[in-house]
Amino acid sequence: MKRLFSYIVALGALIVVVSSCDVVNKALKSNDPQYAYEQALMLYDQGKWKQASDLFTACRHIYVGSPREDSLSFYNAHCNFKDRNYSEAATMFDEFRRKFGRSPFIEDAEGMYALCHFYLSPEPQRDQSVTTQAIIAITEFMSRYPNSDKIPQFEEMLTTLSNRLMEKSYLNAYTYYKIGRYKSAIVAFKNSLKQYPETPRKEEIMYYTTVSAYRLAANSIESKQMDRYLATLDYYYSFIAEYPESKHKRELDNMAERCQDYLDKNRRTEE
Repeated sequence: MKRLFSYIVALGALIVVVSSCDVVNKALKSNDPQYAYEQALMLYDQGKWKQASDLFTACRHIYVGSPREDSLSFYNAHCNFKDRNYSEAATMFDEFRRKFGRSPFIEDAEGMYALCHFYLSPEPQRDQSVTTQAIIAITEFMSRYPNSDKIPQFEEMLTTLSNRLMEKSYLNAYTYYKIGRYKSAIVAFKNSLKQYPETPRKEEIMYYTTVSAYRLAANSIESKQMDRYLATLDYYYSFIAEYPESKHKRELDNMAERCQDYLDKNRRTEE
């Protein structure tokens, strides 16, 4: 019975697809742009985004320069957006907003242009160039349309995107730490904290900065160790002042003690 039901469902889906293809083929063969446009709108209203887009694209050149050009371009871009083809949709919405600045669809087009970039923004482990583009697009939209009903949604998106950039900044610094490039790690961790002082990774950043400083000092040539152990103690005291109950306290206390022992020993030697 279940197998029969699955077969019926699959058959129904196939009939819908074939039917949609028949509509597209018939419209394309009609050589009637008005009919093709109306069929594209019908498919659009039915949520058949790919088929509708095929028809909008096929008859687009007919309507260049006409009052219908902007609506056709908008619907076509929206089909790609709804079909989750965000890269293509972003390109089409960008073209739309540059060409049809006075269209009644312009606000929606700019909003969906920003949404495309948001959905294209990857996880923090990957390159965040698109995330930056998304922040710019969303910020521009909010500036141009401060009364839009999308503002609350876009504010949440900005928070999500900012968190991705914070995390990426932390991960970049942590990569230096993991491969033993402690001098670069210190610089990267400090820059990350300076750029994103509100980061939820602050304790970890300060911890790894202190450990990086200690390991850099321990592996330095003798002439540089005194200054680098002193720098380690500076990072240590800053951390303890900020997080006196941290789970890392005992580990860092031991490091600080070794730093101080080295400094005391070498000061006595100099005397």
